[in-house]
Amino acid sequence: MSTVKVEASKSYDVAIDEYSIDEAGALAASIGGDAAFVVSDSNVAPLYLDRVRRSLSAAGFAVSEFVFAAGEASKNLSTYGACLQAMAEAGSTRSSLVVALGGGVVGDLAGFAAATYMRGCRCMQIPTSLLACIDSSVGGKTAVDLPQGKNLVGAFFQPSAVLIDTTVLATLSPHFFTDGCAEALKYGVIADADLFSSLETPLVPGDARLADVVARCVAIKRDIVQVDECERGVRMLLNFGHTLGHAIEKASEFRITHGFAVASGMAMAARACAARGLCDAADAQRVASAVEAYGMSSHAPFSPDLLYEAALADKKRAGGVMNVAAMEGIGRARVLPLDLQDFMRFVCEACS
Repeated sequence: MSTVKVEASKSYDVAIDEYSIDEAGALAASIGGDAAFVVSDSNVAPLYLDRVRRSLSAAGFAVSEFVFAAGEASKNLSTYGACLQAMAEAGSTRSSLVVALGGGVVGDLAGFAAATYMRGCRCMQIPTSLLACIDSSVGGKTAVDLPQGKNLVGAFFQPSAVLIDTTVLATLSPHFFTDGCAEALKYGVIADADLFSSLETPLVPGDARLADVVARCVAIKRDIVQVDECERGVRMLLNFGHTLGHAIEKASEFRITHGFAVASGMAMAARACAARGLCDAADAQRVASAVEAYGMSSHAPFSPDLLYEAALADKKRAGGVMNVAAMEGIGRARVLPLDLQDFMRFVCEACS
């Protein structure tokens, strides 16, 4: 059990196994308010919504809910609008608490609704996927997708609390457990060589290392977010593998899930960095080997031209420059600004 305190534009605790999912009401009560609006999806709600509802009700909250179809395809303006309408119909106010119960899609959409409903109300994240536990529930990035690209409409909006109960990860399918491991590998590559070395022996469901890995990843993200909350500089390092990863997701029409796409993107980015002499070829091979050890691919099934075009809508593009997170070695990374012609060369090197 541990608590990671985040001191950004809003201070909040990330409670890791300090509360069970059945004690969500206790943590919510420490935030305040008398009404809770729970956002979940069709995969998670049947597993946990009743338990969270009972806990919130026992803590004195009037509880309403919004459940949408699971999957990245639902993370759009239509679902976001339906969520806001449901909040209004439930009588939610600025003092209401939005509870995001689910994985990254739920957290992104619910957080964006909380950021914008009545110009902002409070939000508590209860991540139920490994990816959301170690990455998307912390740091205040909220968004929905447009047809042109992923996470193009959103806001930086820190939650009021994050409740991580690692026992819920036992209900993840093997695919989605592995999906989250990609983000853990990312933290090792960019900031913690010891963490990466540990993860070269793959995490498995029920792994005794799980809570410690979650806590370490959250602490790394906390340290970066506190320095650069709105992603003007060092926070871009958290996008290692994501520029190509998001392009892979888009090119696959989201049939390749986020973590698997990012894993390929990391191995490919490492390959391009080695080709440019930014890191040793041996370190790039360690990244590719780690990705493959988890059963993920170190390549993308798409042409460089298709990936380049898919990446042009990426948020990390600034005019004619693409800001790419580049590895300098295991545990070290920097932001590499590339003009678009050079970025095309980078994509070709990544695909080699």
